[in-house]
Amino acid sequence: MANNDFIAYKESIESTVAHLDTNIQSGLSSAEAKARIEKYGPNELEAEEKRSLLQKFLDQFKDFMIAVLLVAAAVSAFVGVAEGEGVADAVVILIVVILNAIMGVFQEAKAEEAIDALKDMASPDAKVRRDGQVHTVKSFDLVPGDVVLLEAGDVVPADIRLVEASSLKVEEAALTGESVPVEKEIIDLSGKDAGIGDRLNMAFSSTNITYGRAVGVVTSTGMNTEVGNIATMLASTESQLTPLQRDQNNLGKVLTYMIIAIAVLTFAVGVFVQGEEVLHMLLIAISLAVAAIPEGLPAITTIILSIGTQTMAERNALIRTLPAVETLGSTQVICSDKTGTLTVNKMTIEKAFYNNQLHDASEEIALDNSLLRAITFANDTEVDNKGELVGDPTETAMIKFAMDKGQDLKAELAKTPRIDEVPFDSGRKLMSTVHQLEDGRYLVAVKGAPDQLIKRATKIELNGEIVDITQAHIDEVLTNNNNMARQALRVLAGAYKIIDTLPAKVDTNSVETDLVFAGLVGMIDPERQEAGAAIRVAREAGIRTVMITGDHAVTAQAIAERLTILPEGEDNADHVITGAQLDDMSDDELAKSVKNYYVYARVSPEHKVRIIRAWQANDVTVSMTGDGVNDAPSLKQADIGVGMGITGTEVSKGASDMVLADDNFETIVVAVEEGRKVFANIQKAVQFLLSANLGEVLTIFVATLLGWQILEPIHILWINLVTDVFPAIALGMERAEKGSMKHAPRGKNSSFLSNGVMPSIIYQGLLEGGLTLFVYWYARFQMNVDNNLAETMAFITLGLIQLFHAYNVKSVFNSLFSDNPFNNKFLNGATLLSGVLLLGVVITPGINQFFDVTVPNGEQWLVVVLAAASILVFVEIAKFIMRATGVADRYDKKDHEAV
Repeated sequence: MANNDFIAYKESIESTVAHLDTNIQSGLSSAEAKARIEKYGPNELEAEEKRSLLQKFLDQFKDFMIAVLLVAAAVSAFVGVAEGEGVADAVVILIVVILNAIMGVFQEAKAEEAIDALKDMASPDAKVRRDGQVHTVKSFDLVPGDVVLLEAGDVVPADIRLVEASSLKVEEAALTGESVPVEKEIIDLSGKDAGIGDRLNMAFSSTNITYGRAVGVVTSTGMNTEVGNIATMLASTESQLTPLQRDQNNLGKVLTYMIIAIAVLTFAVGVFVQGEEVLHMLLIAISLAVAAIPEGLPAITTIILSIGTQTMAERNALIRTLPAVETLGSTQVICSDKTGTLTVNKMTIEKAFYNNQLHDASEEIALDNSLLRAITFANDTEVDNKGELVGDPTETAMIKFAMDKGQDLKAELAKTPRIDEVPFDSGRKLMSTVHQLEDGRYLVAVKGAPDQLIKRATKIELNGEIVDITQAHIDEVLTNNNNMARQALRVLAGAYKIIDTLPAKVDTNSVETDLVFAGLVGMIDPERQEAGAAIRVAREAGIRTVMITGDHAVTAQAIAERLTILPEGEDNADHVITGAQLDDMSDDELAKSVKNYYVYARVSPEHKVRIIRAWQANDVTVSMTGDGVNDAPSLKQADIGVGMGITGTEVSKGASDMVLADDNFETIVVAVEEGRKVFANIQKAVQFLLSANLGEVLTIFVATLLGWQILEPIHILWINLVTDVFPAIALGMERAEKGSMKHAPRGKNSSFLSNGVMPSIIYQGLLEGGLTLFVYWYARFQMNVDNNLAETMAFITLGLIQLFHAYNVKSVFNSLFSDNPFNNKFLNGATLLSGVLLLGVVITPGINQFFDVTVPNGEQWLVVVLAAASILVFVEIAKFIMRATGVADRYDKKDHEAV
C-alpha cells in the first residue's frame, strides 16, 4: 500500500483490491479499519495553522510606505524634542499608521475561511461494508480499503475506485466545471492518461450522486483526495501584491529618495554656503524632510477605497479586501470559469426536430406531440414540495421545456400512470417506461442516444401520420443530430410504441423494438445574455476575456463563439487548448504562448493556476471568476479573485477578493469601471497632496536660502491638517471621467505617478511655492509691510492656493471647464469648510494671536486672493500646451496596455 506509483483509475479492479488489501464482499475488519485510521489519520482536511492577532497586526507594517512613515514619526519626535516644539507631528503620524493596521487586520481571513469551508463539505455519514455487514459510519472514519455503498442523493465521502455501478451519474461541476452529470462506468483505463473529468471509473470526494447506485473501494482520504489536493494548493498559493500595494511601495521609495535629496541639499547649502552651524542645519534639514511626508495619504487612500467598496456593494459587488477595489480597475485579463459564470448552469432545450423539420425551442408545439410525451414520460424528474424540479439536469430540462409549453405533467401521468420501466444504462444508452392507457392498451416511451434509438425504430411519425422509416428519413435524422452536436448541443431522441398486451418480462428486448421515431431535442447550458454584452464592453475597455473550463473543447468553443470571446473571422480552433495539451508544455512555453489562447478546456485546478501564472509572467493583471471548489486555488492566485454569491460554493467565496451578489458577469464590468474611478481618484489625491507638500518644501527651502522668515511650523501643520485632508478625501468622491471605459487598462508597471502625474506634481508644486514666495516678496519689499504681516499673507496664500488647486487636479490633462467644475458637491463643501477654518484662525481674535498672524487690509486681501486664484490660470495654460503638443496622448498610450 505504500507504492507511490499506484494510480487507482489506471488499475484493474483486481489489482486495486489487492493493492488496498481489502475484500469487496466483506470489506475491512473493524480491527483493520482502526489500525488504518491510526496510520492514515481521519478522513478530513487539515486545518491551516492560523496566525495570531498580533502576527496579523505586525504584518500590516511590511508596507514600504508605512515603514517610511514610522521613520518619519521617529525623526519628527527627535526634532520636536530637540527644538522644544513637542511631538504633535509624530503622534499624528503614529495614529494614522495604527488605524490603518487595525483596518487591515479586520480585512483578513481568506485562506482560513476557504479551508474551513472545504472541511465542512465532507459528507457526515457513509455506508460501508465492515466485518461482512453494512454499517453507517462518520465519513471522517473512512480509511483506504473501505468498501463504500453509494446511491442517488449521496455526497461521495472520499476518492473511490468503482467496482460496481448501475446507471450511475455523478455531478462533478464543483470539482471539474462540467455542468452535465458524468455517466460512470466500470471500464479499464490502464495505461491511459485521463483528466479528472474523464476518469469514468472513479468517484471523487465532495461530488454528488444524482442517479443510480454503486459500490466502490476507497483509494484516498483526507488531504490525499482530489479535493484535498485543492486544499493543499489553496494553502500554499501565495497571495499576490495588488497594484495598489505595489504603487504604495514604489511611492514610498520615490519619496524616500526625494526626502534624502532635500535633506542633503539643505544641509550642504546651509553649512557650506551660508556657514551655519552643523547641528542647527541638521535639525532644519530633518524638519524640512519630515514636512515632505504626506502623512495623511494612507488614511485618505483607505477612506477612498472604503467609499468605493460601499458604491460597489450598492451595485452587487461585495468587496472582501480593500485593495481589491483598485485592482479591478487595472484588470487586463478576466479568466472566467464557464459553468455558472458565463452560462446559467441549467440545461435548456434550444432545438427540436420533429415532423422531419428542425424547430426553434421558442416555437409553439402541440401538447399531444409524441416527442413531447416521449421525453417527459421516460423521465425520472420529480417535483419537490416547493415546486422545484429535482433530478438529472438533462431530464429536468425536458420537463421544463414541456411545462413551458403548457403541459400538466401530473395530470398526464395521473391518467397514464407508469407501471414498469427499463432503467438507463451506459451500454445501450436508452431509458424506457411503460404506461397504462385509459383504453387498456400500453404506451412505451423511450428516450436516449439518437444513433442507438434510430436503430430500434421501424416507423416514424410525420404530422400525426405513422409511416415506415426509410434510409432518407434516417439520414435526415442523423444529419440534424450531427448539426446540433457541432453547435455543442447535447442531443437526445424520443420514440414510442403502443402495445395491446404487456409482455411477460419488460426488458430491452421486449419493449425497445419496433419503435416509432418521434424526434430529437438539442439542449445546452446556455450563455448568460448579460455576459455577452459585458464581454463586449470589456473588449472596448481593452480587457480580454478568457474562458477556462473543465468541459469539452467543442462545447467550450461553441459557447465562446456565442459570447464573442473568440476573435471574429479567424480559425478559432487555433485559439482553443485542452488540459492534455497544457501537460505537454513547460511553464516557460505556456508563458510565451498564453496570449494565443482564448479558451482552455478539460482543465484541472492545477492547470487553472498555471494559466493564471503564465499571464502574470507577462506582467498582466489578471482577474479570475469562478463558483466551484475547483476554482478556489486559481481565485487566490489571481490578482483579484471574483466569486459567485448565489451559486458559488463557500470555498470559492472564501478564496475570493470580491463576490458578485447577483452572479452577474456584467457586475464585473461595473466593478472594473468603479475600480478605474477609484484609482483615478487616489491618483488625484496623490497629485494634490504631493504637489502641496512640494510647494511647502520649496517655499521653506528657498526662503531659508534667502534668509526670509516666511512660515512657522504651526502654519505648516495647520495647512496640512485643514487644506490638505478634507479636499483630498473629497477628491475620492469624484465622478468617473468621460471615456474611462474607452481606453485600455493601465499597465502593471504604471503607478500613481504615471499618466503625466509626476511632471504635473513637479510643475504644480513649483507654481504653488513660487506664488507663495512672490506674495511674501511683494508684501515685504513692494508694499513695505512688516515681516509678521508678510508672513501672514504668505500663510493665507499657500492655504488658498491648495483650495483652488483641488479643482485643477480633477483631471491631469483635461480643462477644468470641459465639464461642470462644481459637479462634486463634496469637494465644494470640503473647500468651503477648509477655507472657513483657514481664514478663521486669521480673523478670530485670540486665535490669531496663538497662530501669530495679523489681519490684512482690503488691498492686501486682494493681492492674496488674486495670487492664489492665478494657480487656475497657470495650470489651464500648462494643460492646453500638453494637449496641443500631443504630450497628453503620448502619456495615455505609454501608461495603458491592452493584451
